Amino acid sequence: MKIGITCYPTYGGSGVVATELGIELAARGHEVHFITYSQPFRLTGREANIRYHEVPVSNYPLFEYPPYDLALATRMAEVAEIYGLDLLHVHYAIPHSISALLARQMLAKRGIHLPFITTLHGTDITLVGLDRSYLPITRFGIEESDGVTAISAHLQQHTVEAFGVTRPIEVIRNFVNCDLYCRNEELITQQRPQFARPNERLLVHLSNFRPVKRVLDVVEVFARVARAMPARLLMIGDGPDRSAAEFLARRLNLADRVTFVGKQENVNELLPLADLMIMPSEMESFGLAALEAMACRVPTIATRVGGIPELIWDGRGEGVGGSAANGDSANGLLYDVGAVEAMAEGAIWILSDAARLDAMASAARQTAQDHFCTSRIIPQYECYYEQIVAQANA
Repeated sequence: MKIGITCYPTYGGSGVVATELGIELAARGHEVHFITYSQPFRLTGREANIRYHEVPVSNYPLFEYPPYDLALATRMAEVAEIYGLDLLHVHYAIPHSISALLARQMLAKRGIHLPFITTLHGTDITLVGLDRSYLPITRFGIEESDGVTAISAHLQQHTVEAFGVTRPIEVIRNFVNCDLYCRNEELITQQRPQFARPNERLLVHLSNFRPVKRVLDVVEVFARVARAMPARLLMIGDGPDRSAAEFLARRLNLADRVTFVGKQENVNELLPLADLMIMPSEMESFGLAALEAMACRVPTIATRVGGIPELIWDGRGEGVGGSAANGDSANGLLYDVGAVEAMAEGAIWILSDAARLDAMASAARQTAQDHFCTSRIIPQYECYYEQIVAQANA
């Protein structure tokens, strides 16, 4: 198939998922066209079967705010007509679904029908979409899409309740390349000494450091762990709360034990170095960072919010290898938002017992392999594409 993909190429998990989806589809023989304002940062530009089409935006002085959504719609229509796209797949509802709708309407005038699929990722529904300025247009974009997917059952249900949507929304969860995100003992031997000594546990956090990620809670949890055992913290990412987290680490006399490395493209090489992931988010529609860590045999302590319970199965009270509700082994711990003391106790409970840590690490990797590897999720997208294209051509 010939598939157009539009996403925010430099920010957030939606862009990461969209880019990785395009890479995986191209590897399976599909022709993928990224239509965005800049090249997605995870693309090298050398991938086979992938083309990038930049969206130019006019800076005419009359426009106080450049009309990116209109420029995007025009470019979508151009690329679709020139390259004979079978469908568009837009990630994040606003403004991408509306731009795709305009492109579809423009092409229809020329006898070309271009179906489009909208994938909902989280804040486009839970934050931006619920803003009164955007709620009606977000609902309209969802209703007018030829197909709609959500990355978790929680997000699907939230969309139905918040927007009164009656159309079907397919749940296709996020995924991870289990061949890329894995544990390489040789690499760990080489790189882990940069961040921790042999007798120290290494905790990790990965996010965009927005307030919803509660990175100050990460530092607070680590401070309590560090009082109980030799440990260090690796902070991957950047964003508005980074300076506050750095200041808190200094105030707690932890500056020499917390390493901030900023945004990194090689997170698949950094995550396996850690023993435990900390994710105290106020909201996560799925929890992609946790999944990437789990694929690397790094269990996660997280908050019981959004779609996280669909990924992490709590191991409290079940013992090593205990069965979670769905029959899989416990692969992490879940807590209420802001439960810093309890999360620290849970981290210490896991890290102080090598056998317990190894069991959860193995269960985490098994969860990724059994439920979320690209080999399991990408075919779901392919089937959905075929279904939407068939409906459009009927």
